Amino acid sequence: MRARILPAALLTACVLCPVAPAAEKEEGFVPIFNGKDLGGWEGEEGFWSVRDGAITGVTTPEKPVKGCTYLMWRGGKVADFELRFSFRIPAGNSGVQFRSRELENWDVAGYQADFDAPNKWTGCLYDCNSHRADPDRVIGPLGKKVAIDAAGKRTATAVADPDELLKHVKKDGWNEYHVIARGPLITLKINGEVTSQVLDHEQGKAHRDGILAIQLHGGPPMKVQVKDVRVKHFK
Repeated sequence: MRARILPAALLTACVLCPVAPAAEKEEGFVPIFNGKDLGGWEGEEGFWSVRDGAITGVTTPEKPVKGCTYLMWRGGKVADFELRFSFRIPAGNSGVQFRSRELENWDVAGYQADFDAPNKWTGCLYDCNSHRADPDRVIGPLGKKVAIDAAGKRTATAVADPDELLKHVKKDGWNEYHVIARGPLITLKINGEVTSQVLDHEQGKAHRDGILAIQLHGGPPMKVQVKDVRVKHFK
């Protein structure tokens, strides 16, 4: 059964993006989560709630997830945009989908800004449920800059040590995630550090717009929290 929650009142080169000065960080950003309830979001009943002022997804041995289930933002699609949010994940695997398409049974397909408790995938760009086959769905490995041409050929350049990047991730605390998507160029940052960057030109597989959603992954019991979600759209 679906839990219905009504909505509330190119770059020309693949280069690492500098961290914006503090005074510029929030200019043009609009909050899309009110910190009180799930107004404007919709997900499978029994998995999602608001705790500690954060969107909270939980699975238990008594209520597991088969595959994955997602909480969808119903405020519209995103195309060229910036997204900022804070996350905390005591256990499990999660991520925020963007430029994605909705499937049946609360599933989605598209880009995912990945993060997980063991930090195996944190900071990577993943293409969830895409036509790309595993392991090729990890299109933006941690610490790499990747260019994908129209035929799908990838050229990867190491730009940072993954172990050093993960030192900036707080295992038991809140982390600031920043997603920047302009045309084919996607940049992921965590706590101000660029973790992955992808220039995706692959014909028929690169996504240019779609929905936002938060993931609850199948498998062992898990918990994820996301708060301070805000978005900035580019014309």
